[in-house]
Amino acid sequence: MTEIRSLEALEAIYNTAPAPASMVKAADHITPDYRALIEASPFVALATIGPEGLDCSPRGDRPGFVRIADPKTLILPDRRGNNRIDSLRNVVRDPRVALLFLIPGSGTTFRVNGRAVISADPALLDSFMIDGKAPRTAMVITVEEAYFQCARAIVRSGLWKPESHVDPNSIPSPGAMLAAVTAGEVGGEAYDREWPERAAKTMW
Repeated sequence: MTEIRSLEALEAIYNTAPAPASMVKAADHITPDYRALIEASPFVALATIGPEGLDCSPRGDRPGFVRIADPKTLILPDRRGNNRIDSLRNVVRDPRVALLFLIPGSGTTFRVNGRAVISADPALLDSFMIDGKAPRTAMVITVEEAYFQCARAIVRSGLWKPESHVDPNSIPSPGAMLAAVTAGEVGGEAYDREWPERAAKTMW
């Protein structure tokens, strides 16, 4: 394997200057057009870093669930999950975050880099209430860099094409994977069978 261990070696391979559009699109705030992308998105991948390493976590909710408080501030509610709180632990110790927004049907993705704090302010959390349930915390993100990404990755992957969708029965189920890694102590068919009802009760 040929390893690249210096910037000089890397830049010798990628020796074509970036297209001007790829550089000028970056802003230090949420522009009106960038606001439209965030408001259309029901899904974001959240990347954080901590002493144990990196973490990338999916976040999904109704379109526009990431609130734009002002052009420099985004607020991400922390909905019910597995309670590992890996991302939140990281942010408490290192505020750097990165977000990648996806918009179903669109090849355009949207990226934000910034710094975050975790808020447990009751009034703020109540403002995110759905079905009478408020998130336990919210991540308040100061935008440092924001820009859209071109559609090549989405086009290459065929992500939104129905013919590209995988039959869920063709891959291991959560119950099967749990059973495999725990020698049958956790998971199995009962886990998969009970999950829809369990998830419905804890969605918000």
